[in-house]
Amino acid sequence: MSILSVMDLNKKYERFELSNVSFTLEKGTITGFIGRNGAGKTTTLKSLLNFVHPDRGEIVFFSRKFKDSEFEIKQKVGFVSGGINYYPKKKIKVISATTRRFYKQWDNRAYSHYMDMFKLDENKTPDELSEGMKVKYSLALALSHNAELLILDEPTSGLDPVSRDDLLSVFLELEAKGITILFSTHITSDLDKCADNILYIKNGKILANTHMNSFLSQYRVLELTKEQLTDDLKLKLIGCKKSKYGYSALIKTADCRNVNAKMSDVDLESAMVHLERE
Repeated sequence: MSILSVMDLNKKYERFELSNVSFTLEKGTITGFIGRNGAGKTTTLKSLLNFVHPDRGEIVFFSRKFKDSEFEIKQKVGFVSGGINYYPKKKIKVISATTRRFYKQWDNRAYSHYMDMFKLDENKTPDELSEGMKVKYSLALALSHNAELLILDEPTSGLDPVSRDDLLSVFLELEAKGITILFSTHITSDLDKCADNILYIKNGKILANTHMNSFLSQYRVLELTKEQLTDDLKLKLIGCKKSKYGYSALIKTADCRNVNAKMSDVDLESAMVHLERE
């Protein structure tokens, strides 16, 4: 069942264009949204809920067009983008009390659970929180109104490794309950631990929208000496770059036959590093 369907989303700025972005999210899956800085991740995520106004395209949540059912849809979506920057001098408990009034399905037990889990003090103000703790508070709010879909822009940014691991465990627990999660990140190792699917954007266009294993199985990493880097082989290589012992590059799995060089499986970080050099 499709939870979110995006078709031909476009947004043009003076020096950047989001071009014909299309993808779908299936119920109860975790999708990692990757791409380098400025590729269009935040613009895409904010466009989904009209925080950025797209020039054209169709966005459908839960089989309902967003433009026709914005209020009802936002009741079922949790969105986090960066830290909490509003009401910096207000106590967290005041901000939470105000926020809960907007959601019919607000769950006080869930709110208390995540506040305890993230070790958040309601008597503090956002100004008194570290950037990582601000992210945790944003997540506590997003997780407290029984959202069926979570859209998260860099949710693990600023978190220490233990807190990041705790958060990924929460994601897996939510997925098991049928919650759908879309989150952008530069920390590709987080996606290795929890993501089912990869949505990869480059220069405002979707480069890949597929299962994680399907994406990675398309490529292999080569480690090459200068002598092995022949002109014929160069034609097959993707993102060839200098490395400590010579050169490294991606090669499509289909082009691996008869290649005489050290070869290994690709991880998400290696794939991105080389594909961005293409």
